[in-house]
Formats: sequence, C-alpha cells, structure tokens
Amino acid sequence: MTLNEPQAEIRVSTQDVRDDLPFFTQKLGFRLESIFPADNPAVVVLSGHGVRLRLEKGAPDPAGTLRILTDDPAGFADGETMLTAPNGMKIEIGPRNPAVEIPKTEHAFVVRRLRDQAPWVIGRAGMHYRDLVPSRLGGAIIASHIRIPDGGPVPDMVHYHAVGFQLIFCYKGWVDVLYEDQGEQIRLSAGDCVIQPPEIRHRVMYASENIEVIEIGVPAEHITLIDHEMTLPNGKGDPDRRWQGQKFVHHIKDQATWQPFRVPGFTCRDTGIAEGTQGVAGVQVARFENGNPPALRHDCDILFTFVMEGSMTLQAEGQEAKTLEVGDAFVIPPGLATTYENCSPDLELLEVSLPGVFQTTPA
Repeated sequence: MTLNEPQAEIRVSTQDVRDDLPFFTQKLGFRLESIFPADNPAVVVLSGHGVRLRLEKGAPDPAGTLRILTDDPAGFADGETMLTAPNGMKIEIGPRNPAVEIPKTEHAFVVRRLRDQAPWVIGRAGMHYRDLVPSRLGGAIIASHIRIPDGGPVPDMVHYHAVGFQLIFCYKGWVDVLYEDQGEQIRLSAGDCVIQPPEIRHRVMYASENIEVIEIGVPAEHITLIDHEMTLPNGKGDPDRRWQGQKFVHHIKDQATWQPFRVPGFTCRDTGIAEGTQGVAGVQVARFENGNPPALRHDCDILFTFVMEGSMTLQAEGQEAKTLEVGDAFVIPPGLATTYENCSPDLELLEVSLPGVFQTTPA
C-alpha cells in the first residue's frame, strides 16, 4: 500500500477495547495499528487476514460476523471454528480452498425443448444463459446454453472455477480464450471444445457475433474466483500439467477421426476428454448414418445430450414420445430403456457422460 492510497476500515462496536484487544491479537492473530486515547482507550485499529478493523467504544454498529479462511483451520485459534468475541462479534474459521463436494445425483428423465421458450437470463460478463437441466439433478450438474449477441472484446478478467468438471463446447461462431500454461490465445470454432480443469486460470478475449456455446459444470453450484495477480498469456509453461488429475484438452473438429458410436446406426468423434480427465467424464459428437437404432439401456450416472442439428423422436420406457429438434436437450437416467427413432439424415448430437466410460446394453 502506498503512502497516499486510501485505507478502508470496518467499524465494530465494543464496550471495552481492553476486553477485545487480547482476543483479536492473541486468539485471532491481528496486529495492533493504533490505539487512543492513551489514558483511557476508546478506539483500537487492528489489521490482519486482509481486513482492517476499527473497534470503537459505543459505536452504533451491530457486531456482525467475521469469516477467516485459512489453509490450516485446525491449527488456527486452537482449532475452534466458531467463536464469539467479547463485543459479541461472531467469528467463523474455515478452509481457504474447501474441497468441491458433488451432491448425489437425483436421477430423472429430463427433456428441455427450445420451442418451449425457456427463459434466457443475463449472467457473468453480459452473457445470456439458458438452463438445459432445470432440476440440475439435485445439484449434481449444470448444463447451460450460452450466447453472446454482440461480437468483439469480451469484458472478462483472469479467473478460475472450483469445479469437479467443466466443458466448453463451441456450438456456433468462434471465441478466443487464454489458458494458463497453454501459450497464446486459442480460437474455438464451431464444433471445437475444451475442458477447463479445476482451477486452471483463463480469460475470454474476443467473440464473433452471435456466438453460442454449451457449458457443462459439475457440481451445479460452484465458485468463480478472480485472480488479480496472474497475467495471461503466461508462456507455454507445462502443457502436460494436470490440475487435480485432469489435463487441459483442446479438441479440434477438423482434426477429428470418426468411429462407431455406442448407439448402432451412428458414428462419432471422440474428444479425448475421457482420457484427459482420467475417466471423470466423456464427450462425444455423434451423427446419424442409417438404420433403425434399437432400444438401449445404460449404467452411466449422468448422460446428457444436446441436439445440434436435425431432428429425432426420443422414445423412453413409460414416457410419452418426445419429438426433438435443434437446440433441445435431454437426460436419460441409468436403467431406462430408450430408443432414438425417426432420425433425420442430418441429425448430430453432443453427448456428455459422467463417468467417461460406461456400459450400454440392449433393452
């Protein structure tokens, strides 16, 4: 902090600063910055853990709650996680980087159709979001259809996500993105995708007009954090680095090879994401070739599909047949017999599975 830079203080009421001073300095590790008047202290200013507190006798402010995050909660404040200061302020001690907890999947058969006019909402950096799995399967996953109407620079900053898995699939247009340890900016064109391993720093730079992407995040509710210190690009770094076991994967449509899909009558291009995530998730783009696909079941925990081109009828055991078109999405729970019927010649599907490897069997 420079000499002339403004300082901010959080004012907290106290009845007697002499009671609160040892609690904040000895128990919580704050540093004493000033105290006055000397003969009968009524104001104490303390600093520590990224905040500056002004304890002021008789101030009209409520006590409030102070949260302190540390890499070693057990070694802080004698291991206590909930404390109360003499002035009544509540103190919560927690981990600086809590482990990502993925809720147990609440399995359900889900169909989300674009023509049903699901609302678009404005989210981070002015992007428009459409929720493709409203129930989020009990919080296990979020699937978003995202669009940026205007092209040009994107008002983004270097950030990262506390996630278990995250996919960015460029559906339409193109977008330029910078990633930690991956060199210069990467252009994702329609049909390309990347996975953003947990906590990899990145920044969206430019986008074409009317770009659309499909984003998958696990769990549904996860934290986005801003990194004010890192500048991207940061050089090549270590392109083979792993973040919590996952490598950065950049799949390019024009370099892909096609192979048989798990559903007879389809071929697919595998993105390499199952290998890159060590089996956490798999991503494939499948297109219809010919024939009449049979009824199938699977044992995958989460199986999400987005219709990118063409149309089909989804027939699920015990459910009314669903006619699906471009922009529609569906989730098939494990064990449910389903059939892809009336497939148009141009049908193309984006399939995301968690885990990356699972079994498909005839129904």
